[in-house]
Amino acid sequence: MPRDAVAGRLARLSRREREIMDVLFQRGQATVAEVVDALASPPSYSAVRATLNILVAKKHAQFREDGPRYVYLPAIPADTARTAAVRHVINTFFNGSAEDAAVALLQMSDTRLPADAIARLAREVEKARKEGR
Repeated sequence: MPRDAVAGRLARLSRREREIMDVLFQRGQATVAEVVDALASPPSYSAVRATLNILVAKKHAQFREDGPRYVYLPAIPADTARTAAVRHVINTFFNGSAEDAAVALLQMSDTRLPADAIARLAREVEKARKEGR
């Protein structure tokens, strides 16, 4: 599925669905009880289970059986979801400018980059330049 389609699908999730998907992406997989424990203000266990089933029906999540429990995991690869989320932020808050987004990240007062991270960024900028991006 194209990344723009993924971004569109992710953007249409409800707030609670997004929160639950966040837990799945952060943990890689989780049971209903683990999702309930991870949410700041969780609804009931049965409401989380129902929402997970909706996410499975929407093909955002999948599950596997582990004995008597179901273990849920994202159906969308994390790197695809990450790219879609970053693209959404860039389009929404930076008028589509990746440059403006990168500059904003570097200007954040709490950003402290070690020398190896700066070197990595420089390599990626040079690579993008050579590729004409």
